[in-house]
Amino acid sequence: MPEAQNQNLLHRRKANLPLVFFLSMALLVPCFWHRHIEAGDLGSHVYNAWLAQLIGEGQAPGLFLVRQYDNVLFDLLLVHLAKLFGFALAEKVAVSICVLIFFWGLFVFAGAASGRWPWLLAPAFAMLSYGYIFHMGFMNYYVSLGLASFGLALLWELRTSGLILAAILAPVTLLAHPLGFLLLLGVGLYRLLFRNLSERSKWILPAASVAICLAARFFVAGHKAYEVEWREAPVYTLTGAGQFHVFGARYLWFTVIVSILAVLSTVLGVRESPQLATFLKDRRALVELYGVSFLATVILPENLHLDPTGGWVGALATRLTLVTAIFGLAFLASLPPRLWHLLAYSAVAAVFFTFLYQDTALLNRLEDNTRRLTEQLPFGTRTLSTIFAPNDYRTIYLHIPDRACVGHCWLFSNYEPSTKQFRIRVQQGSPVVTASVDDSEDMQSGTYDVQEEDLPLKQIYQCDARDLTRICIRDLAADEKNGRLGYHPIHNPFFTQNP
Repeated sequence: MPEAQNQNLLHRRKANLPLVFFLSMALLVPCFWHRHIEAGDLGSHVYNAWLAQLIGEGQAPGLFLVRQYDNVLFDLLLVHLAKLFGFALAEKVAVSICVLIFFWGLFVFAGAASGRWPWLLAPAFAMLSYGYIFHMGFMNYYVSLGLASFGLALLWELRTSGLILAAILAPVTLLAHPLGFLLLLGVGLYRLLFRNLSERSKWILPAASVAICLAARFFVAGHKAYEVEWREAPVYTLTGAGQFHVFGARYLWFTVIVSILAVLSTVLGVRESPQLATFLKDRRALVELYGVSFLATVILPENLHLDPTGGWVGALATRLTLVTAIFGLAFLASLPPRLWHLLAYSAVAAVFFTFLYQDTALLNRLEDNTRRLTEQLPFGTRTLSTIFAPNDYRTIYLHIPDRACVGHCWLFSNYEPSTKQFRIRVQQGSPVVTASVDDSEDMQSGTYDVQEEDLPLKQIYQCDARDLTRICIRDLAADEKNGRLGYHPIHNPFFTQNP
């Protein structure tokens, strides 16, 4: 529905509850079709939730918990669910909650911004819910964007009740991740000013937004104490459609096809509009938000190292492409709905989820083989691991052994405690995990020089390049590289982040 005619959908129309239930159940199928949900960092989240339990029981020497008020919501949810159901079921319940929050948050935001429920685009929303960010396992960031989308839907029409509810939701969004909180705060302010500025003055908003991004770029680039890495991928990969490129090269077709469908829908929408100026005016806010989000991914760095003794702030531009995709789908929801939208996106989604099933099945076999080895280890055995995805995979799977170690072994290379970015922290000399960020990175990449004081220490690795699901374990010796044996990809994905 055009901006000028838009009314608050959340106030004037009830959702179809049976359809909501059916879509929700269908949406959760990928969370239950294998023994484990394979989603990058998710394995690390599960492992560290187990460590948090052990810390509370005094069984994790050298580790302690700190109070943290951001980037922690998913971890808290996982810990509390594990107390009720155990880790196997808690993982599935926690991820399912996050998927539902993200999908329906995006759905109601698109509905509030367009003035109609975007049922015909539901397959595209489902694909994005299981896109690149999900399979990287950035769960706190992922759920924070879902919560932020709910908040934006509530405040879109700037009614008092909606603003109050969005304000209540804001601290929860911050608890999940600061980027989701900033999205809610920033876009909320943008919307408020957009509704109150004159038509001739509204250009100030996108101009000021881009200026802020440029100022941030020059600040971090010129700060001598900061290390900065810029994206290497071409600009055209930052449109948001890259979120559908999940695993191997065949997923590039989804990026291409979704982009073609989006352009085709827009062209046909323009043709049905009385004139181009009217078409753009009716959707100006969404067009500007999409443009600003896209330019932010172009301008801002990919990786930042702000604290020399802590971890990197990683994949910033990569993460922001998900925001761009959200605004892109909200814009598509504003176009005149056509049955062919549902048919086309349903066909694409059917192939997309078929591919996901195949790839996650392979990763489940890899994890099952890893677990067969770790289950034989005495409790407290210290291990390192070098587990890599195939060469053409975009996602990384360093953390599959993390979850396999739950209940059995210490993963000495565990990256979370040493980065000082999570609620579990480590003291120097802990037998559970290294206190050095640099050592943790070297251990995961296979370039760590084993020290005498590290022993006894075992290495988990892929021992057959022809079958990456075959896992072996061996004892490490002093003065050797921990990744000396086993499969290594041509380009080490541990050091590669492409948006």
